[in-house]
Amino acid sequence: MDLRLKGKRALVMGASKGLGRSIADALAAEGAALVISGREQASLDQAAKELVAAGAASCIGIPADVADTAQMDALADGAIRAMGGVDILVQNHGGPPPGPALEVTEELLAVWFQRIVLSPIRVANRLLPGMRERKWGRIVNVGSTGMLQPLPNMVLSNTLRASIMGWMKTLSAEVAHEGITCNIVAPGAIRTDRSLETAGSLAKRQGKTAEEVIAERSKTIPAGRYGTPEEYGPLVAFLCSEQAAYITGDILRVDGGMVRGW
Repeated sequence: MDLRLKGKRALVMGASKGLGRSIADALAAEGAALVISGREQASLDQAAKELVAAGAASCIGIPADVADTAQMDALADGAIRAMGGVDILVQNHGGPPPGPALEVTEELLAVWFQRIVLSPIRVANRLLPGMRERKWGRIVNVGSTGMLQPLPNMVLSNTLRASIMGWMKTLSAEVAHEGITCNIVAPGAIRTDRSLETAGSLAKRQGKTAEEVIAERSKTIPAGRYGTPEEYGPLVAFLCSEQAAYITGDILRVDGGMVRGW
């Protein structure tokens, strides 16, 4: 299927590896122009070369840390300068450390509120005027199934992603008539560095290995396994397409059936 993304310009945050990279790969295959962000320039430069070779109309990497508001402004402004505008924004970032509700502190909440909630909103607010002027835009947030079914030992993620979910739902209703869609794609257990880190943390608490934890969790997933990043990115690319113009304000899951409710 031709998603009609040639000529579209996308900013993909956190795209040097993992789910962000899988999204950038899918958009590159459709011929979109890309700006990708991450914390290491060398990794971004290598990823940019590979993405152009895979079909991206162009690709540059801009280092940016979601903990720094000035870097978020520079990222948004740099993407506009590099491509002449941004039609597609993919909000992605590293997740917070695991931990139970009884151990969460106000300091941790404040640090991760900046990264999970404020930074994505800040970048979107900088790019939305151009989308509204052109009457076309796509905003996709890389969420978590914890938004729908809170995950054990993941209190920071469960709490703060609920905030971004509320913002995305509210925004989607305000800009839908202007040709802008806002959706969340919630990954379940996908084999990334992040999921391995989470498994390792739980394994340490339980006196097991990370692979033992992964094997046990896989038994609770109807698909019987962890997913791969390559099974995630193409759905995000579809939501960015012309064909998905009537899908907005939604959360779509890529979780092998892990969340049992609709």
